[in-house]
Amino acid sequence: MAETFNFQAESTLTDRYQTTVPESVRKALHLNKRDKIHYIIQPNGQVIMSRAQPEGEDPVLGKFLNFLAQDMSNNPQNIKAINNDLFHRTQSLVGDVDLDLDAPLSDEDE
Repeated sequence: MAETFNFQAESTLTDRYQTTVPESVRKALHLNKRDKIHYIIQPNGQVIMSRAQPEGEDPVLGKFLNFLAQDMSNNPQNIKAINNDLFHRTQSLVGDVDLDLDAPLSDEDE
């Protein structure tokens, strides 16, 4: 289940039009120093603020990984080590595969 937040926060603009993002907002958006913030200004004047995705980051993969992390945190009793048979079976399937994660995809793979 997705985490829901229901709170309000305020910050003040300085003379240089800068502000500090309140701690509650930083935590809710998982913001760290030097992260970028994305704004959507709606016609009614409301602003939607979110953590900007770094270039090249897959937002679907990020959401899936966040889901897994949350599930592992909420249900640590379900985390189990793989057994030796599964490990050896996996090694037999991919052990000899040579893979360069930095190589560009071929036209067939895109």
